[in-house]
Amino acid sequence: MKKIRILSLDGGGIRGILPGTLLTYMEKKIREKTGDDSATIGQYFDFIAGTSTGGILSLLFLCPDANGKFKFSAQEATDLYLKHGSNIFDISFRKKFMSLGGLVDEKYDATNLEKTLKNYFEDTLLSALLKPALITAYDMENRKTSFFTSTDANEATKDYFIRDVARATSSAPTYFEPVQIKSRYGALHTFIDGGVFANNPALCAYAEARTIHFADVLNDAQKPNNPSAKDMLLISMGTGINKTPYLYNDFKNANKTKWLKPLIDIMMNGNSETVDYELKQMFSTLDVKDEADYYRIQPKLYTADSDMDNATSKNLEALRQDGLANVENYQNTLNEIVDKLIENH
Repeated sequence: MKKIRILSLDGGGIRGILPGTLLTYMEKKIREKTGDDSATIGQYFDFIAGTSTGGILSLLFLCPDANGKFKFSAQEATDLYLKHGSNIFDISFRKKFMSLGGLVDEKYDATNLEKTLKNYFEDTLLSALLKPALITAYDMENRKTSFFTSTDANEATKDYFIRDVARATSSAPTYFEPVQIKSRYGALHTFIDGGVFANNPALCAYAEARTIHFADVLNDAQKPNNPSAKDMLLISMGTGINKTPYLYNDFKNANKTKWLKPLIDIMMNGNSETVDYELKQMFSTLDVKDEADYYRIQPKLYTADSDMDNATSKNLEALRQDGLANVENYQNTLNEIVDKLIENH
């Protein structure tokens, strides 16, 4: 049997450039080793999960073109940030003044984000994704976690435009306003960023994969149905982490406003680290060969600013360069993963 190849992508705003650059390298190596110049990341994973910026990347990797082929290469997916990031995170003087820099209103108008998502995804539905997927968001009004999955999307009540799913998973509180979207059935729901509960969706991906009949969905008898951990090759990628300490003397008398940004940062990083710990413990119970099939890649930030919304031309280039530096640092690991992806194709 072939292993189920799972890709999980964290949230992190404009820092999505980092995993995008790593995956672009992996895609190039796959093309070199297979001789297939059209091979894509979407083809070489059986299931992709993502939160926020990771959710957008996941949808790009699995989006079909008019001929039912994978529409975007890894570089084209990453270009969404490199080419449109400064426009998405553009703030007019009026908006900056009216929101007091995000203190009394969301920091950014979502219009540019929505236009970009519309241009990339057009009117494609979630049910049209070429492989199983899971995208996280939080349903504010019904107070529950939500998972947009391509397998559930066969029902009209759970099928949405991909552009709306991308908007829902990336509605980061204080950055963008919540979004109301309708399913194909017409039901209206209000969502915010899935990063509030699952910035690292790798454990969600594992749980969802356990329920999927991959042999049937992928029409591949060599793939197991309802795989357990020993049947999985799980690659989890972060978007870089800010290790700047928050000092006691700076926060012992801090008010709500001062705590807001640190809390978001701590919650996102804390969730990502917790999920990594849990999965390491799970895979450590397997045979040595299978234990080695869980990978957590957390890129390092060298020169780039860690702010999720710093999309100045200078920081975009710094993120790209940091991504290339991480390719060098993780090259042996990335090559090892590529070999396993091909082996289980």
